Amino acid sequence: MTITITAFERSPDGGKGLARDTRVRWALEEAGQPYAVRLVSFQAMKQPAHLALHPFGQIPTYEEDGLALFETGAIVLHIAERHAGLLPDADPARARAIAWMFAALNTVEPPILELVTAKILEGDKPWAAERLPLVLERIRTRVGQLSTRLGEADWLDGAFSAGDLMMVSVLLRLRPSGVLDEFPNLAAYVARGEARPAYRRAYAAQAAVAAGQRAAAGGAGA
Repeated sequence: MTITITAFERSPDGGKGLARDTRVRWALEEAGQPYAVRLVSFQAMKQPAHLALHPFGQIPTYEEDGLALFETGAIVLHIAERHAGLLPDADPARARAIAWMFAALNTVEPPILELVTAKILEGDKPWAAERLPLVLERIRTRVGQLSTRLGEADWLDGAFSAGDLMMVSVLLRLRPSGVLDEFPNLAAYVARGEARPAYRRAYAAQAAVAAGQRAAAGGAGA
């Protein structure tokens, strides 16, 4: 049965690869697995049919042969465990790669998402100017620790793994702030991830959706 994932009909990032379906697309491309995409509107995401797949009304979801999954970490781990190319064959390297997946989502991403909240959702609050430096300090502390651990290595633990896929995806969210450029080894690390053919295919697929929406909007306004 063909794997089907859901993605934004109109992605808030305009096809820049920051929406979380890109992580799942990337994993499937690395694993060499074909998949279909069902685009979902913001309205449809809150309807019973989608809530049955994702109880929090978000994307992406993953469906295959009666299995329905939500949460990118769980989806990518499922793909990595079923198909070669994303996890080492044996422990302890396999266990370490999975640990890096959790580190990306549970340790590195939360302060980065806090920056998005502070700038976009709370930027008009009277205390926003005081809070922002504190958020940036927390990010620099966490990212600095990651930078020290990576050092001059190409990847986090030997060969590229699902741990790197998740970590690169998380760090990409930091690029617009300029903080990523303060850590040259991490900037180079992210660039290596983006240069992988599987990532390029995943990015192009998501960007094509946004391009199609823009073309449709232009045609409607003509």
